[in-house]
Amino acid sequence: MFPTIPKFNTQTEEQVIIPALVPAVKLDEGLKAELLAQIQEETMVVVHCSYTAEFEGGIRIWNSTVLIDQGSGTRSKMLHAFNITIAPMWMLVPQGITVTFTLVFSALPKTCEVFTLWEDIPEPGGFEIRNIRRNKSDVYRVSIM
Repeated sequence: MFPTIPKFNTQTEEQVIIPALVPAVKLDEGLKAELLAQIQEETMVVVHCSYTAEFEGGIRIWNSTVLIDQGSGTRSKMLHAFNITIAPMWMLVPQGITVTFTLVFSALPKTCEVFTLWEDIPEPGGFEIRNIRRNKSDVYRVSIM
């Protein structure tokens, strides 16, 4: 039996029932298992950041920002940045205002226990937050000074 979608005839204001077509889709179980394995391997690390401006100025993030596994030195690349501008653009932050933004990185090695968030930039002023202890959710909150 097809599910129905109620519609109204605007001329007579009476309800007209139109059957909705629902296609039958069957996935090959081998393909399904392979896809699920790929999804589980493609994890991401999410870092929620906050920054409070001590004086009026600008903030931005560089694409070269990485996570570094302190055990192996492996770097996880930043994939996305939300609610912050990417260098060379600046975002003005008035004095005393706190800005929150989110950075998404490629997966850390499964063996990683502690890592560093490092803004690897070719000028002074980049931030570095060391000794972030790994958790099971791979979601973190840090304050940028």
